[in-house]
Amino acid sequence: MPGTNLTRSEAVERAECIRHVEDYHVELDLTRGEKVFGSRTTVRFSAAEGASSFIDAITDTVRSVTLNGVALDVAEVSDGVRIQLPSLAAENVLVVDADAPYMNTGEGLHRFVDPVDGEAYLYTQFEVPDSRRMFAVFEQPDLKASFRFTVTAPSHWEVVSNSPTPEPVRVPGQEARSMWDFAPTPRISSYITALIAGPYQKVADELVNAEGRTIPLGIFARKSLMQYLDAENIFALTKEGCAFYEREFGCEYPFEKYDQLFVPEFNAGAMENAGAVTILESYVFRSKPTQATVERRAITVLHELAHMWFGDLVTMRWWDDLWLNESFAEFMSHLAAAEGTDFRHAWTTFASVEKSWAYRQDQLPTTHPIFADINDLADVEVNFDGITYAKGASVLKQLVAWVGQDHFMEGVRRYFAKHAWGNTVLADLMAELEAASGRDLTAWGRAWLETAGVNTLSPEIETDDDGRILRFAVRQSAVPDYPQIRPHRLAIGFYDRDGAGTLVRTHRAELDVDGELTEVPDLAGHSRPALVLLNDDDLAYAKVRLDPVSLATATSCLKDIAESLPRALVWGSAWDAARDGEAPARSYVDLVLGNIGAESDASVVQTLLRQLATTLDYYVAPAAQPEAKRSAAERLWSLVHEAAPGSDSQLQFVKAFSALASSEAHLDAVAGILEGSEVVPGLEVDQDLRWELVASLACGGRIDRARIDDELARDTTSTGQCAAALATAALPTAEAKAEAWEAIVVKGTLSNAMQQAAINGFARVHDAALLAPFAEKYFEAVPRIVAERTHALAQQVVVGLYPARQTTQAMLERTDEFLASLGADQGALRRMTLENRDGVARALRAQAADR
Repeated sequence: MPGTNLTRSEAVERAECIRHVEDYHVELDLTRGEKVFGSRTTVRFSAAEGASSFIDAITDTVRSVTLNGVALDVAEVSDGVRIQLPSLAAENVLVVDADAPYMNTGEGLHRFVDPVDGEAYLYTQFEVPDSRRMFAVFEQPDLKASFRFTVTAPSHWEVVSNSPTPEPVRVPGQEARSMWDFAPTPRISSYITALIAGPYQKVADELVNAEGRTIPLGIFARKSLMQYLDAENIFALTKEGCAFYEREFGCEYPFEKYDQLFVPEFNAGAMENAGAVTILESYVFRSKPTQATVERRAITVLHELAHMWFGDLVTMRWWDDLWLNESFAEFMSHLAAAEGTDFRHAWTTFASVEKSWAYRQDQLPTTHPIFADINDLADVEVNFDGITYAKGASVLKQLVAWVGQDHFMEGVRRYFAKHAWGNTVLADLMAELEAASGRDLTAWGRAWLETAGVNTLSPEIETDDDGRILRFAVRQSAVPDYPQIRPHRLAIGFYDRDGAGTLVRTHRAELDVDGELTEVPDLAGHSRPALVLLNDDDLAYAKVRLDPVSLATATSCLKDIAESLPRALVWGSAWDAARDGEAPARSYVDLVLGNIGAESDASVVQTLLRQLATTLDYYVAPAAQPEAKRSAAERLWSLVHEAAPGSDSQLQFVKAFSALASSEAHLDAVAGILEGSEVVPGLEVDQDLRWELVASLACGGRIDRARIDDELARDTTSTGQCAAALATAALPTAEAKAEAWEAIVVKGTLSNAMQQAAINGFARVHDAALLAPFAEKYFEAVPRIVAERTHALAQQVVVGLYPARQTTQAMLERTDEFLASLGADQGALRRMTLENRDGVARALRAQAADR
């Protein structure tokens, strides 16, 4: 099949032919210049004798291909993406000698030059199909092997891979070049192999596990960031996480060492390379972070650590089970945070952040069952979504409630014991959970994993004149397109005021809800409380509606709810109603601005401020938007001064205010904070906050490019370069928008990080009319971009430049015309466009409800 795709049927056919891959020896030369590196791969494997197959290798040049001692005609067998392997023997040795290109897209072997010291830094990102960009490989997760890397690089570099780093040996006669010969890895999949190289600096530590084994730990970052690295915090979290996982999984940490490397221009949050985890560099905090960001980093660290068992030790056979890989790590990272670290409110964050993502994704026209049908690599590349991560993790949480946490973990322990170093499918895990719990999970799995959509749960309450409950029931509904009614294990909480006037839980009932109506006779006879909360403790995955009495209590007294998790659930219910057009958007704005000042959970505050911005831009009726935004900015400015000096909320309110500021008075306040004439007690105006203020002033038309350049002269780091690119693209002139469009769309030479920054700036406007001239250009450009650029870069453009701010029926119709023009081979573009379209359609419905 031409191109870089690989179908599941091809993978199955190849696995039948390539019966066992023994090992790879990959020899890399990183001293050949800025464009390419040398890659020589020797692979030993057994095959069906006489059969033919292929190996993946995305190359710049192939010098030679030798199969079992016979040189093959390179022009005949290699097309730059695959190398054909004809007439295989029962036992084979293949040698491929090639040059491969460095990438600037965050895929394959990414090369970055630090503007501070001029040094080159390399790292790999291979998931899903990009180890083939560094060496010749059978690129599918079920063809595991042992990997030995031998690397030639500048002598002053650090070189890190999956195995412990060996002592380098100087290349004879070339003092500036050295060779690192790594020991072979255990049998792993190619997408979790790794290479990180450059003048990174290292902090070392170690942990001693429950079995008494010493595991070396390392944390790496670029030289220019080491002054900001809080290694002790990350090491402590790693040790807590490892102890928790070893105890829960009944299985030792499976690799020889554990390195965590903060790398530049990374597309994702992190990547679970075996023993060599790469992490988004912005998690090295050079300025004061919000506590929400600190917690997100902790969850990320624990997520990747969980993958060392689930994903690396035991690996999915094919990408159909990607969801289980990611969902398990997401669920376990929150469980570990809540039960094994200081982040005891992790489930509140999960409810606020992860579940809101899941609910949004599950209501898109592209929603899909958790267990997705992945036909090819193009399918999986667009499936790193809120279903695969957040809904899957939510449903695992529901499964734990269904079978009990002890039984769940016992099944997991059996699973690891049986399948270590192998490949599995979902049925393998479900079999162990059934054996441990004694419950038949067939019907449960069919309802939860094989159907799409989210249910809505509503209470039905009848009382007598004295307020005593006569009847209590739970009504379950589903949307027509996804009518599945599911079983739910959930809790119902009753909340009343205590002597101090705080809303506290006074009664809890846990039960199974199934069918369209579930009667709850045990609640009859209780006095009706001020607030009834379905899905208390957030065990179930469902949207929740409040009865009229509870809604009135929540609206007027949300800040009086004592605990963070029930508050988050009420916040979530209110957000669902606004998004669904069931409640006026401006009522939600009032609810947020009237209660957020008392919210103590930083991640909830962050989520609410993001939802507030979305509501103001998209869901408030257009005629009311200018005044709603001005009023919201005014209230946020008041909240800045009402918040405790130096507090996390104060910092978040300043950032939200600066993003909304558009009036002369509000821009004066932003400029005053930046210049020091407006002093906010306790607020530290560090460099990253300065850039947010600069972007605000740029978007508001208060500064020009020269002022942005002045700020860049203060901060010549890569972070500064990206921030300057954003601010420049945010300037509210036709010329600035045209220049950004030219760089992003026409030239297309920006790195992944610089392109994303420019897109963010281009889309940042107070007047959406400034972007209207680019709407038709977008539809003309994106098919070419998707065809020519890698998935990561193309997705940034397709999603980030879609004219979503043109929230009109005409935009829906133009999008429909575009969708009708797409061919059957443009599935990824179709999916992204459908999701873009849904945002406009939902906004129009919400705006209609706000009039």
